[in-house]
Amino acid sequence: MLDELLFNKEFGLLGRLRPGLENGILRQADYNNLVQCETLEDIKVHLHSTDYGNLLANEASPLAVSNIDDKLREKLVVEFQYMRKNATGKLATFLDFITYSYMIDNIILLITGALHQRPLNELMSKCHPLGSFDEMRAIEIAQTPAELYNAVIIDTPLAPFFQDCLLEQDLNEMNIEIIRNQLYRAYLEAFYKFCEEIGGTTATVMCEILAFEADRRAFTITMNSFGTELERDERMALLPRCGKLNPDGLAALARAEDLFQVKSIAECYVEYSELFENESGDKTFEDKLFEYEVDLTVKSFMQQFHFGLYYAIVKLKEQEARNIVWISECVAQRHRSKIENYIPILP
Repeated sequence: MLDELLFNKEFGLLGRLRPGLENGILRQADYNNLVQCETLEDIKVHLHSTDYGNLLANEASPLAVSNIDDKLREKLVVEFQYMRKNATGKLATFLDFITYSYMIDNIILLITGALHQRPLNELMSKCHPLGSFDEMRAIEIAQTPAELYNAVIIDTPLAPFFQDCLLEQDLNEMNIEIIRNQLYRAYLEAFYKFCEEIGGTTATVMCEILAFEADRRAFTITMNSFGTELERDERMALLPRCGKLNPDGLAALARAEDLFQVKSIAECYVEYSELFENESGDKTFEDKLFEYEVDLTVKSFMQQFHFGLYYAIVKLKEQEARNIVWISECVAQRHRSKIENYIPILP
């Protein structure tokens, strides 16, 4: 009861907001209606009857899937920014941690685009709004990791994550991908530690979720490194150490030489043993990872008075947007045979 009273006292406003956001998530009945739509205008009409309301009301016909995608993202950003504006103390820091992953993605996107001499304004338009920061436009002047850090990163919250991963080397495709993975490793480990320090139900829920995210990246990094020049020790340095695979599973992944060995490692962990099973058909490895993430985040709703609820809302609304865009693409392209291949969220 004390935890409940303290939580409501400090975070009461957002506590009242959360149920509305949770209840706004589409149910299976909504998806059943969406997959029956014949046109994008039909999808627009159905979304009008959900929590999305007038989201697409001002979109001119003919409606494009890209318009739907942009408006879905816009709604998520508005809702998140409202939560962040009204958050205080540790919850404010927690919500900031959520934005850091988008910052990392934005930085990598801009660096990669600059390498290919893409116009900065075009690249900026592709960046996620939740990861925006003032120094982003200075990225085009950076030619080395050291210049990148001094010109762009040093005044951002990402600075601590960059300190251990920027070397005196030229920026190229391989090095940028290594930097991305080093950044995510440092970020996930820092977020995990912060949640541990908060303690209580937040630590219980979020450490489970972040452990999975760390292990997901470990599997993905390992499989993507096959056939590259990445040495075993270099691969090991990229694997986040806050997951359930640490330490033995990570050591085994660092030694793995093919997909069969990765599958054998996953079979040793009950949580991941089914990820590599029956990958034939329409359900891919990535789909199974998304399903596992959805399951973990939905379970967070079963407990109250913890920060993981806000993380869950962001991740589930992102998956919901991917589902709507997938269905919309199938409708627009008249490719209905795969329209049911979305990731279910709530019954």
